[in-house]
Amino acid sequence: MIVSWNWLQEYVPLGMPLGEFTDRLTMSGLNLEGTHEVDGDVAIDLEVTSNRPDCLGHLGVAREVSVLFGGALTVPAAEPSTSTELTGEATAVDIECPDLCPRYIARVIRGVKVASSPDWLVQRLKTLGIAAINNVVDITNYVLLECGQPLHAFDFDKLHGGRIVVRRARAGEKLTAINQREYELDSSMCVIADADHPVAIGGVMGGLETEIGEATVNLLIETADFSALSIRDTARRLNLHSDSSYRFERGVDPEGLDWASRRCCDLILDLAGGELLDLPVIAGTAADGEQAPVTFRFDQIRRILGIEVATTEATEILKSLGLRQQGKPTKKQAKFVPPSWRRDLTREIDLIEEVARIHGYEEIPDNAAVSLTPGSHTRRDRVCAAVRNLLTSAGLFEAVTISFVSDDVCNLFRPRAELDLLRVEHSSRRHENVLRPSLIPSLLVARRENERQGTFNAQLFEISKVYLQAAPGGDENKTEPSMIGMVSGRSFGELKGVVDALAERLNRSSVVTVQPSDVPQFVPGRGAEVLLNGKQWGWLGELDRSVTDRLDLRDTVTVAELDLAMLEATADLTPSYTPLAQFPEINRDLNFVLDEEVSWQQLEWVIRTAGGPLLERVSFGGQYRGEQIGAEKKSYVVLLSFRSPERTLTADEVEAAQQAVVEACTKKLGAKLR
Repeated sequence: MIVSWNWLQEYVPLGMPLGEFTDRLTMSGLNLEGTHEVDGDVAIDLEVTSNRPDCLGHLGVAREVSVLFGGALTVPAAEPSTSTELTGEATAVDIECPDLCPRYIARVIRGVKVASSPDWLVQRLKTLGIAAINNVVDITNYVLLECGQPLHAFDFDKLHGGRIVVRRARAGEKLTAINQREYELDSSMCVIADADHPVAIGGVMGGLETEIGEATVNLLIETADFSALSIRDTARRLNLHSDSSYRFERGVDPEGLDWASRRCCDLILDLAGGELLDLPVIAGTAADGEQAPVTFRFDQIRRILGIEVATTEATEILKSLGLRQQGKPTKKQAKFVPPSWRRDLTREIDLIEEVARIHGYEEIPDNAAVSLTPGSHTRRDRVCAAVRNLLTSAGLFEAVTISFVSDDVCNLFRPRAELDLLRVEHSSRRHENVLRPSLIPSLLVARRENERQGTFNAQLFEISKVYLQAAPGGDENKTEPSMIGMVSGRSFGELKGVVDALAERLNRSSVVTVQPSDVPQFVPGRGAEVLLNGKQWGWLGELDRSVTDRLDLRDTVTVAELDLAMLEATADLTPSYTPLAQFPEINRDLNFVLDEEVSWQQLEWVIRTAGGPLLERVSFGGQYRGEQIGAEKKSYVVLLSFRSPERTLTADEVEAAQQAVVEACTKKLGAKLR
């Protein structure tokens, strides 16, 4: 926001040096970006944060100055004289989309003389870097820069039907704006229309057809309030940004609409002549009344800031900023109602911040004693720490990637292909505008970049959110799940071992199983759904070459993606102790011939069930298919480990347990020993 030093002096005394002025504003939150002289004036560039739209006009900045330096604030009177004819007899306003435009004020001025603006007005706009156009348009710009409320003037005679309709754009409608570019509109956008067609993009830019020119005689002055989200979306979709959209996106003072309209008309009557019709046409609902009161406990100043600020001083600061004290205060607290132009003041901490910045941050000493409360890690923090510890111990490196990806990258791995993608419509993101539904594509790109830099077989993991379109009737709270993504050059079995270890690290009793997956990006037969205690946990598999070739990856890639919330729900974070084995284990190898449809998971389950309490571990030793065992057959090598925590096992005990395993596999799975 650029403000004029000379212009500010119309609203508040500026007896201080410019340096002191800018330093104090910077310390209060309006950071100085720079200053430069313009024909005897000084243009002061201030950084206005998005929560302070009240300072996007000279009056708002002047209000801050009056509080900081103690000068009186002078707000110009806005009482234009009117004729006896009523505005409602000349025009009408209908709002068909109150969700996009809750309030619209129209005033009509007849018989104006459009001409060049006087020198003082031209100079004011020049200081702010705005070119003068004509007296009417310049006045609308002047009032916008004065109070922060955008306005628009229509050539009233060019409005078909002499009326205004605020509605959503219709399919196929187009508008040529005053920048002489044509824009295609859609139903998400608010337009200002006459009886037949759009004449302005609501809150963004007016149309060329009804702009003010030398032949204009009659005016319709628009002042309105638009939905901030609607204006932001429209401006980005059209890549069309203006001073008006900038302010509407941040919110305007709903109670300042009428003052801005009257101020604009008053200046037009002074500089362009004409006759203002009486009683404006006001459509829509009034502002929602005053804001909810905020309770302010005075002792919180000391607790938060570490310094004492007298209760009387804190109260006076808030009152000078426009807050109204409600009810009778006590020694400990008071209630304050924020003004309409400060919608950002909703909590007690907001009021403490106001006291701090006006009292002066420089008044808080470096060694101020601020009370601290010991913090503790949340359950999620502890689970993530355990995950990071295990995965880094397993040789993986943590990556942090951006949440936006392109369509091409997103489609490298889409296990939830049935869900629509979420996109953002933003001028700065034309290509990478998809919110990723999986971590794997981003990690694959990171692996590719490592290869390009000469680091091959980068084994990466990431713990972060993915973004999902809510399924019909689904839980809206599950649209941003946190996932654990892994990309590795290891084999399927090796990465599954990492997944097994991860589950066991968080809970020794967890059971991880897999079943075939239909994710098309996996090599057929080498992709699986991972289940944790019988519930779907994620995916694990080797990517098909058609996927890795699209990124020019050199080596085979195996990936895994797991739901962090499920791991957190089952995690046992209480440290446990298991004594080291004191007696030796006895190993046995079995080679079973089975039908092709029998899976390793089925075989393992039968063995564990039949092995008894002495069976400590079941491991996969390999598989074989060939002529020696016949068609539609395969063999699995199973490694069994037996141990007793109390004594050394005898050969007879191990033989009995082994025989029980063989009998169970033969009976339940039709297995035969080779």
